[in-house]
Amino acid sequence: MTPPKATWQQAGSAIRYVSPKRISIVVASAIALGLGSCTTASTSNNAESQPPTVADTPELRVVTTFIPMTQFTKAVAGDRAEVTQLLPTNVGPHDYQARPEDAQRIAQADVLVKNGLEMESFLDSLIKNAGNSDLKVIDSSAGIATITTESIEGEAHDHGHGHSHEQDHDHAHDHAHDHAEAAASQPTAHRHSHGEFNPHIWLDPKRAIQQVENIRDGLIAADPDGKPVYTANAAAYIQQLQALDEEIAQQLRPFANKTFVAFHDFAPYFAESYGLKAEFLVDVPDVNPSPQDVKRVMDTVKASNLKTLLTEPQSGEDAFAAIAQDLDVNISTFDPMEKGAPEALQPDYYIATMRQNVKALVSAFTDGSTQSVLPHWTIQKTSTVLPQRVGLRF
Repeated sequence: MTPPKATWQQAGSAIRYVSPKRISIVVASAIALGLGSCTTASTSNNAESQPPTVADTPELRVVTTFIPMTQFTKAVAGDRAEVTQLLPTNVGPHDYQARPEDAQRIAQADVLVKNGLEMESFLDSLIKNAGNSDLKVIDSSAGIATITTESIEGEAHDHGHGHSHEQDHDHAHDHAHDHAEAAASQPTAHRHSHGEFNPHIWLDPKRAIQQVENIRDGLIAADPDGKPVYTANAAAYIQQLQALDEEIAQQLRPFANKTFVAFHDFAPYFAESYGLKAEFLVDVPDVNPSPQDVKRVMDTVKASNLKTLLTEPQSGEDAFAAIAQDLDVNISTFDPMEKGAPEALQPDYYIATMRQNVKALVSAFTDGSTQSVLPHWTIQKTSTVLPQRVGLRF
């Protein structure tokens, strides 16, 4: 008997892909039903009125690691694949602790999507324990231009030694020591360090486009019949990312070469992409700042005449509070989307959050008011620039 070929089923106005595997199940069910009708005539009418149906379940099971990977993968997969996230939304890759059930989820998956660049240092042991030889791993960082961790740390070290007056240095160092002690009193998770390259590529929309393309190509390789869906979905989302990139470039152009200060070093790709310089207090969010770190940040804020420090939604506010008070500056939020609420898993959340991040960044370069530099950044404008998705549900 020749195996049945893949087909597309139409139910009402919805068109659904039906795999050969599922067609075989339906055929087998129909045969069994027919045999049963020979011996149970009284139930034949019910059988005819309720024919077997194909389960309305996505063909591909995809596991993602953390929020941006889920956003991008959902944008590409649409309804074609079942996309679930490995990490709880309120836990970031820096402080994630693997659980036995996570290895089981990977064991049952067809595809795993990761950021790469050692952001998910916990994955190797999980994949090994899962024992899924058929698992296809998509590294979304493949082929993307990177920035080395060493170069970022070197710049921070140089900035920290840019003082020229010993008395000012001693005074600032005393303040820095006090601030660092206050920050050190806060509990921290286990230590996590970046690898050779800074991994925060998703915060640059240009590189995010490349990640989406890598995910698209990986899903097509895993599910060739889904190529039209993945290609169309990716194209629609990439158009939105391109429009976002243009908006950000326009809003940040007046601040070229200026320096901003974030809590941890998530911003080098974003800064490079838009002609800015990024300073940070700590390299990863679960590390306590040293007095030298605090001194370096304070010097940067004074030299750059910054009005606002950029903390994160879930970390950094306590560490920055004393510094902000001492320097009489504000605290705003730049969300790197390493963790968040459940709604953060949706593709549109990335675009909306990046817009809010830029608004906060502009306030760091000004007196805190964005009206003078964002006169054209309105809902009406973005609704005409961003393409409308037709027939694609994310």
